[in-house]
Amino acid sequence: MDTASFEPARALRILTWHVHGNYLYALTQVPHEFFIPVQADGRAGYAPLGTKIPWGANVHEISVEDIAREQFDCIVYQSQAAYEQDAPELLTAAQRALPSIYIEHDPPRPYPVDTPHPFKHDHGILVHVTHYNALNWDAGDQPAQVIEHGVPFNPSLRHTGEKAAGITAINGLKKRGRRMGADLFEWSREQVPLDLIGMQSEEMGGLGEVPNLDVAAAMAPYRFFYTPIRYTSLGLALIEAMLLGMPVVGVAATELPTVIENGKNGFVHTDKHRIVDVMRQLIDEPELARRWGEQARRTAMARFNMERFVNDWLEVLARVTETRAPHTRSGVQPARASG
Repeated sequence: MDTASFEPARALRILTWHVHGNYLYALTQVPHEFFIPVQADGRAGYAPLGTKIPWGANVHEISVEDIAREQFDCIVYQSQAAYEQDAPELLTAAQRALPSIYIEHDPPRPYPVDTPHPFKHDHGILVHVTHYNALNWDAGDQPAQVIEHGVPFNPSLRHTGEKAAGITAINGLKKRGRRMGADLFEWSREQVPLDLIGMQSEEMGGLGEVPNLDVAAAMAPYRFFYTPIRYTSLGLALIEAMLLGMPVVGVAATELPTVIENGKNGFVHTDKHRIVDVMRQLIDEPELARRWGEQARRTAMARFNMERFVNDWLEVLARVTETRAPHTRSGVQPARASG
C-alpha cells in the first residue's frame, strides 16, 4: 500500500451532516475540523451527536441558525435532502458556491442504471463508497471518484465463533423489506440458527439495537456473518465482522462479490439453497469457519484500513479546495475498546 498522503497545510473547516453515525466517526478521523448542524427539536438529520460514539475534539455541533454566519472551506453533503432542500435554506449563496463534495452512500434507485445523480457543482466532486455504486449512477460530466470504506476497530477484539449460529446486523429490516432481504432472512432462519441485531430487530424476533461500539463484541461469538441483502451499499457491520476474523456468507449482490472469494474468506451466491448449505457446513465445521475468518480479516485489513481511508480523504479534500502539502502520515486513532 502506498503510504504517501497529503497532510493538510492547515485544518480545513468542513460543514457536513450527521447521516450515518459510524461513517461520520470514520470520516472525522481525518485531521480537519468538522461542523455538524443540529436543531433544538432534534428532527431527523439534525439531532445532537450524543455520547454513544467517542467523537473527537475536531467535531463540533453548530446550530442551524448560526451556519450562515460561519466561515467554511468546504461543504460535504451526504444526502439528497441536505443538498436540494436544506442547503438553499440554511447556507448563503457564497457558502453554496464553496468547494463541495457529495458522499453518495447508496446505489441508484429506483433504476439501477438509468438514474441521474442530483449533484451538480462547478467546484464539486461526487464521492462514491463502492465501485459498484459509481458504475451504476449516471453522474454525467460531474467529476466523481471512489473512496472505499475505512472502519475503525478495536484490534484486541477477535472472532471466537463458539456459538453455532449466524448473525445478521441490519437496522429496520422488517420495514425495509425485500430490498434488504427480510424475506430471505426469515426463510433462512427456518433452515439454520440465525440471530438478528439492529434497530427495530425485535419486530422480527431479533435481539434489539446494540450500541455502535459494542457491535463487534456482540458479533464475535457467532460462527459466521450472514447478509441477505439484495440491493444496497457495502455494510460497515459486515466489514467490522471481517476485521474480527469472521467469515461472511450471503447474497452475491452489488459490491460484495469483489470482496468475498468463495471458499477462501466466505461464500456468496444467488442460490439461496446453496447459501444455506454453506451455513450448515460452517456450523458443523468450526475449524473451516476459523480458516475462512482469518482470511476475511486479512482481506478487510488490506482493503478497508483506516490509514488508506484517511489518506484518500486528505487527498480529495486537498484537491477540491486546492490546498495540498505532500507529507508522510503514520498512525490513525483506533476505535475505543468496547464495554
